[in-house]
Order: sequence, then C-alpha cells, then structure tokens
Amino acid sequence: MKHTISILVENHAGVLSRISGLFSRRGFNIDSLAVGITDDPTMSRITIIVNGDDYTVEQVEKQLYKLIDVYKIKRLKVEETISRELMLVKVSCTSENRGDIIDIARVMQSKICDISSESITIEISDTTDRLEILQELLRPYGILEIVRTGTIALQKGNKSIC
Repeated sequence: MKHTISILVENHAGVLSRISGLFSRRGFNIDSLAVGITDDPTMSRITIIVNGDDYTVEQVEKQLYKLIDVYKIKRLKVEETISRELMLVKVSCTSENRGDIIDIARVMQSKICDISSESITIEISDTTDRLEILQELLRPYGILEIVRTGTIALQKGNKSIC
C-alpha cells in the first residue's frame, strides 16, 4: 500500500541524506520525493511516497522522530489529501498530427509550453493518475522526453502539519 508522509525538518545541509538513508536501511524504495522550503525559511517540508504495510511505515516514522533535524511527521490519508505532481512531456509531431496533440493537451487541461516544427512540449500539474493518462494518450505520437517532479501534498480543510 502507498503511504504519503509529510515531514517538517530544519532547513540545512545533510538532512535529506539522513532521511533517505533511513528509508534505504529499512529496505524501502521511495516512489516519490519532493523537498521545498516553507513560509519559515529555517524549515523545509519533505513529502515522501512509499510502498509498505502500516506496521513498517509506523516503524520508519518512529525512527524519523529520533533524527534531531525532524520537527514533525504526519502520514496523510488519501481521502483527506490534495496532492499534485508536475510533468513536462516533449512529443514528436508533424503538421498532420499537431492538431490532434493540441486537442489532447486541451482536453487534459494542460498547457503547451513550446512548439517547433517537429515537437510539442506540454506542461501539466495534476494528480499522478491524470499525468499517467496524458502520458498514455501521447505515447502513440512518440514521446521524446519526460520529466516529472515528486508529488507534493497538503491536508484538506483547516488541518495542517504545524
């Protein structure tokens, strides 16, 4: 089962290395990892998506709390979370199929970032599932390059990690 863990940490060098090392030692593969500063420049927020059972994730959380740089940890429930990921995808195109690709981008509520005579670059910020749908729709045209960020997530409503 996939788990989303949100971690508030002190914003300084080496923190991410210690946290990712802890996951590695536990044999966890991190599916997604995103890090950014918060409104407080001394703190960073790390969002990690991992696969594992509840017991194992709970053990990792206990180990995370032992790290001196960790301020707060929260496991986010899917039904209580807003999550997004950013993807840029460069697709091969010709004058004959350019309109079809533009239509797909429009239907998926994505943005065209660049058009050349032989390619179109599309930007989309959405759920992981919707990004995968767009990727599947564009695959027949020939995907030249893809880059995706890690997932970022917040709790819905007035709840927060702080």
